[in-house]
Amino acid sequence: MSEVLRLENVSRRYKEGEGQLEVFRDLNLSLRAGEIVALVGQSGAGKSSLLHMAGLLEEPSSGEIYIEGAAASRLPEQDRTRIRRDTIGFVYQAHHLLPEFSALENVVLPQMIAGRSRDQAAVEGRRFLDLLGLGARLNHRPAQLSGGEQQRVAIARALANRPRILLADEPTGNLDPRTASGVFDALLQITRAQGLAALIATHNFQLAARMDRAFVLEQGRLLDGAALAQPA
Repeated sequence: MSEVLRLENVSRRYKEGEGQLEVFRDLNLSLRAGEIVALVGQSGAGKSSLLHMAGLLEEPSSGEIYIEGAAASRLPEQDRTRIRRDTIGFVYQAHHLLPEFSALENVVLPQMIAGRSRDQAAVEGRRFLDLLGLGARLNHRPAQLSGGEQQRVAIARALANRPRILLADEPTGNLDPRTASGVFDALLQITRAQGLAALIATHNFQLAARMDRAFVLEQGRLLDGAALAQPA
């Protein structure tokens, strides 16, 4: 399997008064195509910051992010935007669906922004929503969908542009355990089927144990969580 994402000696520091707050330092992590990796840590450990850097939304204070072998974190914003659009899919704890649009339209619009025709985008949108069990809910607006259904729409939106990398930040954190398990099942199934490299931040150790590998972010260090990971 080829490496599609690598974080090399990545550090993140923020200004705090006269000094600096160090979130983490010299972290190293790589993802290969077809592999699902858990990033586990307590709230405030820096999981979101790490995902934002991996997704080229923030620059590391030091170190480098490699996307498909090319250094990417300090490219011009236009180039980083293109990589995010073409290569990276994001799923957040809050689904951020557009309330005035249907489930299908929420999946179609990002594809059209990426250059697909409306008809092509609709075909892909229906296909992904069908795969996620929402074939009968295509024309429902977010307010007419359950929390689990809304998160499935967000997953379909993230995957419809066929990214190479999926970054998910607590994608089931707002859901009850039963709904979370169903959404996570769907996320694993479609991610494996598409052969994506996925980095999924979670504080749920049971979900982490179902991924291929797991890392624990603790006190600024990235620890091997081999004891958590087991075959799904």
